Amino acid sequence: MIARLVLTSGEPAGIGPDVCLGALARDWPCELVVLGDRAVFAARAASLGLTPRFVAYAGDRAPSRHRANELRLIDVAVAQPVVPGHLDARNARYVLALLDRAVDGCCSGEFQAMVTAPLQKSVISDSGVPFMGHTEYLAARLGVPRPVMMLIAGTLRVALVTTHLPLAKVPAAITHESVTATVRIVHDALRSRWHIAKPRVAVCGLNPHAGERGHLGEEEIRVITPALAALRSAGLDVVGPLPADTAFTPRALAGIDAVVAMYHDQGLPVLKAVGFGEAVNVTLGLPIIRTSVDHGTALDLAGSGRAEPASLGAAIDAALTLIA
Repeated sequence: MIARLVLTSGEPAGIGPDVCLGALARDWPCELVVLGDRAVFAARAASLGLTPRFVAYAGDRAPSRHRANELRLIDVAVAQPVVPGHLDARNARYVLALLDRAVDGCCSGEFQAMVTAPLQKSVISDSGVPFMGHTEYLAARLGVPRPVMMLIAGTLRVALVTTHLPLAKVPAAITHESVTATVRIVHDALRSRWHIAKPRVAVCGLNPHAGERGHLGEEEIRVITPALAALRSAGLDVVGPLPADTAFTPRALAGIDAVVAMYHDQGLPVLKAVGFGEAVNVTLGLPIIRTSVDHGTALDLAGSGRAEPASLGAAIDAALTLIA
């Protein structure tokens, strides 16, 4: 069976259209359907010297394999003309409309997965719509109380207990429930999506040296260690809490299927140092499959021909793996 994936093209003034066009330049063993404004794509392709073949999308037909330089597009109109590199808050609801259409299609079975190009959180918030990011928006849209952000680079998988949260608010968000739920979601995904029979998950502490017995913080003693003990009693193979400065060494990672970090900039700098530009963001805990690029909108690169589509290609590959 040929899978049908939907690509949301993200912020139209950023590199989303560029990387979509770049990823579509090769053959794929699935059907790729892009959500975006036809005029934006035509103009961006012209500026990049590309000549994609616009192909009519028919959702009632059986999916067919993508052929290089095809652009199978669901046309969603922007509110205002787009100038590469220049944000316009009036187009924020267009970006959200792309996500809504993709979610609806995944929930109905029209698409087997959604793959997202980058959007600009700030311009959506500036438009008057409270917005924390893809992860939080999709969870709210699907009625999921706790999504989990996981980034993948090669064999390294890093998931987060907290995501787009100011650092000052992180300690209060590290609770028995948040740690337990995150580790369980990661464990279950490793089994159901990656088919790992007995996952082994490492968990970082919050504080330097994992609190050093309370001298550098008590969250490990009060919250994280008891949560992990309860998970072990329930039969999960969990290691930690580990000092984050050594949790990612080759010796510590031996035999580990995923690492759970407490906050965004504890785990992701390590992962992006390993595979930036080719890493993949996966949202766990959703009833649909969603993967994404590991980078932002790169407004200064939009329309320049210098945007690399490798991460979007990796996100497509990851989605196909998770469908299998």
